[in-house]
Amino acid sequence: MLATVELGRTGRVISRLGLGGMWLSIEGRPDREGSKRVIRRAVELGVTFIDTADVYCLDDNDLNHNERLVAETLNEIGGGEGVLVATKGGLTRPGGRWESDGRPERLREAALRSRDALGVETIALYQLHAPDPRVPFESSVEALAALQQDRIVGAVGLSNVDLGEVRAAEAITTISSIQNRYNPWDLTSEGSGLLGHCDERGVTFIPYSPLGGARRAKLLQAHEPIRRLGAEWDASPAELILAWQLAKSERSVPIPSARREESIESSVRAASLDLDDETAASLEEAFASLPQ
Repeated sequence: MLATVELGRTGRVISRLGLGGMWLSIEGRPDREGSKRVIRRAVELGVTFIDTADVYCLDDNDLNHNERLVAETLNEIGGGEGVLVATKGGLTRPGGRWESDGRPERLREAALRSRDALGVETIALYQLHAPDPRVPFESSVEALAALQQDRIVGAVGLSNVDLGEVRAAEAITTISSIQNRYNPWDLTSEGSGLLGHCDERGVTFIPYSPLGGARRAKLLQAHEPIRRLGAEWDASPAELILAWQLAKSERSVPIPSARREESIESSVRAASLDLDDETAASLEEAFASLPQ
């Protein structure tokens, strides 16, 4: 059984390991039934947190693909009782590119469309996907606060932000989650104090790209120092990295994505590993020799 943690201070409880939906909807995605099998398997294994976004799709003609996929799958298994689906707004996909649009009117439009795609009255957790350099950050956060006031969204979160932006947002509304890239190649959230801030404030920290992406995940698998440490724990390098992230903070909820059932099964196995401080320190030493 997966361990659980409260989402921010919302009173909602989620599994300490989530499923990132992106790989099920971007280029190279599995067929629809294969994608559904991954989501169903995650829920069977006790995953109660699924991360999606309106732009997890091929382009702007395919918006909300992942949200619809998640909603459809959960409905087919009886509604996914106890599963919290988080989504994000603030990016667009013109021609398949990833571009920012954090205008308040755009965020409201995106949230309403996401709510319809998910088939819910209120989006449980809605996160600003990334600050838009053309829009005052506070304006985007105020738009999310207004969505919360109107009960279009329940809890508010941020993604791809630094500590200064988090503090600015907290002066406007309660922030329940921070979703940033965090992996052996990118420890910025830890070094900047953001991870510690989340612990202090009771904010859920959601590491995305926890294995560094598909290419770097292969580098982990081939890295001999990490392979040796993994062998001591009867775990793959990927499983060891996820266990390390879980050990970094009780508020950490990694969201590895998956295109195959075997991948989410491996991720869930990682949650059963309780790394000691010595192993964690050895693992972090090994990060220095990882190829880029």
